[in-house]
Amino acid sequence: NTHKQITRCCHHNVDKRRMFLTMKKWLIYFFGLGVLCRSEMCDFVLVTREEWGARPPTDVQSMQDPVPYVIIHHTYQPPACSSTEDCIKAMQSMQDSHQIDQKWEDIGYNFVVGGDGKAYTGRGWSVVGAHSPSYNNQSIGISLIGDWRVELPPPNQIQTARKLIECGVQTGKIRPDYKLYGHQQVRQGTECPGQRLLDEISTWDHFSKTPPFVWVPNEIPT
Repeated sequence: NTHKQITRCCHHNVDKRRMFLTMKKWLIYFFGLGVLCRSEMCDFVLVTREEWGARPPTDVQSMQDPVPYVIIHHTYQPPACSSTEDCIKAMQSMQDSHQIDQKWEDIGYNFVVGGDGKAYTGRGWSVVGAHSPSYNNQSIGISLIGDWRVELPPPNQIQTARKLIECGVQTGKIRPDYKLYGHQQVRQGTECPGQRLLDEISTWDHFSKTPPFVWVPNEIPT
């Protein structure tokens, strides 16, 4: 009897180990698929701050992830860039304007997308931006370099902006049920991101016509 009990116990332990190894194998498999999916959704070139020559921020405020809003901008100035060299110059010019002239902690946007089809890290994920008052601490601000009031950004610039948003969703930085707005929808007195670009993003998933609130500045910016 004792021998039979030991035998049953051993078989039971072997079965449990086999079950554990099988579960482990499938967990690794599905985890791998998840990583693969995230890699595919983030299939674009992201230029780091170091690569475009950013100065350090004077202060950093953390933001809780995932955020419920994505807000699209255009830079207006600097103008559109088609080469990486020119897009880097545009990034440096914007940081000078925001950090030196405006006295902000850093470039205002979380990310910027150039006409070269590359995304450029501004403040990045999980950091409060300075692009949309009352929304800065609960949104990702993405600006497309150029003036898009009349013309539409080139297809590679639009495609990268969309991939960037989806990457944020897949990596847990943006809520799956996020709302998408153009800057002029959430701030009175601006044409940003330009009517042509606003018309374009109105066809994207998650675009919302009605923001929860609109910020009204004391002085309408020029």
